Amino acid sequence: MSARLTICECFARDGLQHEDQVPDTGTKARLIGLFAAAGFPRIEATSYSHPGQVPAFADASDLLRQMPRRAGVWYKATCPNQRAVDRALADQAAGHGANELSLLVSATESHTARNLRTTRAEQWQRVEQMAALARGRVRLVGVISMALGCPFEGEVDPGRVIEDAARFADLGAALLAVGDTVGSASPARVRHLFRRLAAEVPGIVPVAHFHDTRGAGIANCMAALEADCVDFDSAMGGVGGHPRQISYGQGETGNVATEDLVALLDRENLNHGIDLDLMMQASAACEAALGRNLNSRVARAGAFAPMQAETV
Repeated sequence: MSARLTICECFARDGLQHEDQVPDTGTKARLIGLFAAAGFPRIEATSYSHPGQVPAFADASDLLRQMPRRAGVWYKATCPNQRAVDRALADQAAGHGANELSLLVSATESHTARNLRTTRAEQWQRVEQMAALARGRVRLVGVISMALGCPFEGEVDPGRVIEDAARFADLGAALLAVGDTVGSASPARVRHLFRRLAAEVPGIVPVAHFHDTRGAGIANCMAALEADCVDFDSAMGGVGGHPRQISYGQGETGNVATEDLVALLDRENLNHGIDLDLMMQASAACEAALGRNLNSRVARAGAFAPMQAETV
C-alpha cells in the first residue's frame, strides 16, 4: 500500500472520558502539543459534553483556547447535541475553535437509550439539525457506535451501518468513525463491513475506531487495512472506553494503543508519517500525566530495533 495512512490520536478525548482522575487543562494542552509534534495529522482534543454528565471536559473552551496549534493538523471536538454545536461555533467565532466536529449516533436502540437517553430516530433528527448548523464551517465527522456488535442487542446488521453511513454522507460528513465500541469485532466481520462501505458509500471515508477489550484490536485494524481502509483512531496507552458515569462494558475497555499500532505499521514499512521517537516521548508523558503504566506493549518493550551486525 502506497497511500499515506492517517492516525487520529484520541487520548485527550476518548481516552480521558474513562478516567477517574483527569489531568488539568495545562497538562492536556501540553500533551496535545506533543501529539502534533510527533506528526499526528488528526487529534481528538475534547468534547462539548454537558460538564455535569462528563466532567472530564468541563474545560473544553479553555483547552481549545490554551492548546498550541500546528498548521495542517485537524483538531476534533465531539458534539453530542445542538447546544454543543452552538458552543463549538461560538469558540470558532472567537478564534480558538476546533476545525473538526464529530456527530454521534449508535447502531442500536438499546445503546442509544443508555448513552444518549433518546431513540435512534430522535438522535438522527438532532444530528440533521447539528449538521445544518455546522456544515461549511468545520469538517464534519460522523460516528457510529456499536457498529460491529452491541452488549445489549448482540450482532448488528451491517446493512444498518451502511444506511447510517449514507445518511452521514448526505449530511456532508467527510469522515465516518466506525466504532467497535466494546471490542466485539473479528477480522472477518471487519473486512466484510469495510469492503461494503467502500463499495456502497464511496462518498465518505471510513475510519477504523476499534477498542481492544478482548485483545483483537490490532488484528481488526489490520483487517480494515486489508479492506483498503487508510484512516485509524487510537489512543496512547490504550486508554479510554465508555464515559465513567455511563457503564456498558466490562474488562479493559480502552482503545487500540497508538504505540502498538504505529510500531506495527512501521514494521510493515507502511507510510504513517509518525516520528517514532517523538511518539514514545508523548507516550511517556501520557503515563506521567495519569500516574501509572498504561496498556501499551510497545511502551514497555520499545519499538522494534534490528540488531546491528558485528563487523570483523
